[in-house]
Amino acid sequence: MKWNQFRLTTTTEAEDIVSSMLMDLGIQGVQIEDKVPLTQGDKEQMFVDILPDMPEDDGKAYLTFYLDEDEDTGTILMQVRRELEEMRSYLDVGECTIEESQTEDVDWVNNWKKYFHQFYIDDILVIPSWENVEPKDQDKMIIHIDPGTAFGTGMHETTQLCIRQLKKYVTEDTEILDVGCGSGILGMLALKFGAKHSVGTDLDPCAIDATHENMEVNGIRKDQYEVMIGNIIDDKEVQDKVGYEKYDIVVANILADVLIPLTPVILHQLKAGGIYITSGIIDVKEEVVVEAVKASGLEVLEVNHQGEWVSVTARKN
Repeated sequence: MKWNQFRLTTTTEAEDIVSSMLMDLGIQGVQIEDKVPLTQGDKEQMFVDILPDMPEDDGKAYLTFYLDEDEDTGTILMQVRRELEEMRSYLDVGECTIEESQTEDVDWVNNWKKYFHQFYIDDILVIPSWENVEPKDQDKMIIHIDPGTAFGTGMHETTQLCIRQLKKYVTEDTEILDVGCGSGILGMLALKFGAKHSVGTDLDPCAIDATHENMEVNGIRKDQYEVMIGNIIDDKEVQDKVGYEKYDIVVANILADVLIPLTPVILHQLKAGGIYITSGIIDVKEEVVVEAVKASGLEVLEVNHQGEWVSVTARKN
């Protein structure tokens, strides 16, 4: 089966209303593309920083949707255009051109698998469930993880920077807190490196399921870790549940704008002598994060780079 693809040009002002109209007509899965800058709230939901060279907002929005080749596309498009003309009387809907193309039948669920293959992080092999471990890799540390709804397969430079620091500082007595745990990969690897116990927090409910799944498939017992939803920066209940002055390591792989308010808070979760490992920092924001760490009374031990990304490691003295 083939799909008819349609790309509708409208305005950022109208994109939400037009998208809603399409769904009211029975069109599902509308994809919106625009250049609207992210709000602070949007940024706080991200796990790593955005690149600084984002294009300027030009006021245009592109809505892409698909129709089955057996559907009456002529009638549907006529309804879409009629609705757009009615909107034009009270809203700037832009040029409203609709480009049509056709796509081949795609296994939408599994097609992405061809882009994710096993890879190494130094001497660690990260492998998805649909690939096999080769004999030459049997003696390596092997992590089984699939891309999913929560951030963290180990491919991103910021994750790799954190992993290397964990490998350096984890001991058999380590209690670790992972803020913004995503897929749970950092807590899981800390346990693989020999840590005693891991606690993870995240704002996204998907992270809870993803962490449980990844821990289980990698042989981590349920009594070795805990994961919870909540914002540790301003939620006293989460802070109390996580606990105070009990962690040998706190790791946070999240964007710089969140690390800055997080750092003075997380100081209370760290033991004296505890290690604070941060990443998710684009290089142009290195200085502000380092200054925030110092301003909280932490001693900066290392600043490491990989590509455009930075990791800052500090200690609570």
